[in-house]
Amino acid sequence: MSHPAVPPVDQPAEQAPRDGADAPWTVVVLTEEALGLIDAGNIAALHEDEDVHHVVVVPADTERNLLADVLDHLSLGELRAALEEVRAGRPDPERARVDAETALARSLEQLRALGLDAEGRTSGDDPVPVVRELLGALPGARELVVVTRPHAVEDTFHTDWASRARDTLGVPVLHLYAGTTRLG
Repeated sequence: MSHPAVPPVDQPAEQAPRDGADAPWTVVVLTEEALGLIDAGNIAALHEDEDVHHVVVVPADTERNLLADVLDHLSLGELRAALEEVRAGRPDPERARVDAETALARSLEQLRALGLDAEGRTSGDDPVPVVRELLGALPGARELVVVTRPHAVEDTFHTDWASRARDTLGVPVLHLYAGTTRLG
């Protein structure tokens, strides 16, 4: 089955009719890192017996809050990772773009290895506008799955991507913690 192409990063999506009658079910997947086998399996299990098209978005995030990252690691008892965050500082924009493209390629590989129909794109620092664009442009796009590591600060204060999406996008949002079966 042919699916509408994902609009390129630098081009706005055209509005498509949203009647959904003949459109396949489309699930937008927003992830901050490459999907692992567990993550891909969780996504596959959501619509096992349905014809579903997956569109993955991976941001090239250079604006992460250093303090929030350190607190996230400390709240999980990850002292070494907290120290590494402090040493690393802000990511280089070019490095962030390359990392996002690599994570996207690996994510698509994991989903396709399970027989899922998947394509994707990267975004800038804030992926929510790109997700909004995709939900409006792709017929049958009716659901968002967000896959992140636990973020103590953002999750607690509901400033994480899943909470922002729930507040603004008007579609069901499922938040999964990367590498686990836990819901966020």
